[in-house]
Amino acid sequence: MVEQHHITLPEGSIEKQTTTLNLGPTHPATHGVFQNIVELDGERIVSAEQTVGYIHRAFEKLAERRPLYQITPLTDRLNYCSSPINNMGWHMTCEKLLDVKTPKRVDYLRIIIMELARISDHLICNSIVGVDSGAFTGFLYVMQYRELIYEIYEEVCGSRLTTNIGRIGGFERNFTNTAFEKIEKFLNEFPKVWKEFENLFLRNRIFMERLQNTGGISAERALNYGFTGPNLRAAGVDYDVRIHTPYCSYEDFDFSVPVGKTGDNYDRFLVRGEEVWQSISIIDQAYKKVQAFKGAEADVYHADAPAYYLPEKKDVYTKMEALIWHFKIVMGETDIPKGEVYHSVEGANGELGFYLISDGGRTPYRLHFRRPCFIYYQAYSELTQGAMLSDAIITMSSLNLIAGELDA
Repeated sequence: MVEQHHITLPEGSIEKQTTTLNLGPTHPATHGVFQNIVELDGERIVSAEQTVGYIHRAFEKLAERRPLYQITPLTDRLNYCSSPINNMGWHMTCEKLLDVKTPKRVDYLRIIIMELARISDHLICNSIVGVDSGAFTGFLYVMQYRELIYEIYEEVCGSRLTTNIGRIGGFERNFTNTAFEKIEKFLNEFPKVWKEFENLFLRNRIFMERLQNTGGISAERALNYGFTGPNLRAAGVDYDVRIHTPYCSYEDFDFSVPVGKTGDNYDRFLVRGEEVWQSISIIDQAYKKVQAFKGAEADVYHADAPAYYLPEKKDVYTKMEALIWHFKIVMGETDIPKGEVYHSVEGANGELGFYLISDGGRTPYRLHFRRPCFIYYQAYSELTQGAMLSDAIITMSSLNLIAGELDA
């Protein structure tokens, strides 16, 4: 829908005309179902107003009527470009409430999957930024390695996009040799591909002119809005949950946190690109740590928490105690302790947090998801004011706005 408006100026001035454009909710360039009502002076944006809620599914209220395990598939549908991070962030929140301590091997396996998810997310974001600036080749080239990441998920848990991966306390099964072979293949082949992808863009004059000095935000404004993750680090603030509040044994790993200066679209592209290299390094370190486990330790893939961890199927069929626990867990008949916990992880988009209140029943009394996309989108009007319409599309992509996470 396009509307035209006339602006009345002082006597003797030429009358000025602006145009109101609905950018979304079904516009293909928005990469999601959300709306921006943009007022244009020619092709330059005078103002923009965001509208959310088109795919709001009330996950937080749904979760208050579900046992802990049945909430995991809801988290998949937040940032579906990196759903394993959502899954494991939720499981760690439950483990904090339930006082479940996971073995080191479980932590390292989780880190492999979470960093693969981070790479998948950044790979999609940066390649889409390329598409929105007119370069389609990079997107097509790297998608085959997103497919390999999905094959690793599939080998671990049987799912690809919305993974429902893992369990409270660990994984539902040990990693197979095939899963490790696919991880090795990824580590051997992907660095060369990512280097070639960066060569297509980093010093590309057209790409740089499209991204530099557009969509910028200062460190102070980013902090005021509540930015986290790559969008905050691109503005020059060195904050990463994995470093500042380590979880899942991230303190055992050596990696750096890339930081930008200007907070513009180009710096966001650079920060995500460098984070991919850091994630490759983390996966390589975690893989070597996992391979170092020998004997019985090499078969550990979950914590000893029978009241919350589903027993193996063969035990359910042959042992009465396992059958009882299986029934209680699946039917949601296990009471959870009273308590109030908040746990956050460094999601691909920023700090992904879960605030859980339990009154001692079988479902959460209250649950809140801290979705970084919802916070970024508040700043969109400020980031695009005075910019060209074509710049607004790239700004939306470089913020990595995921509609499913934004609306929840």
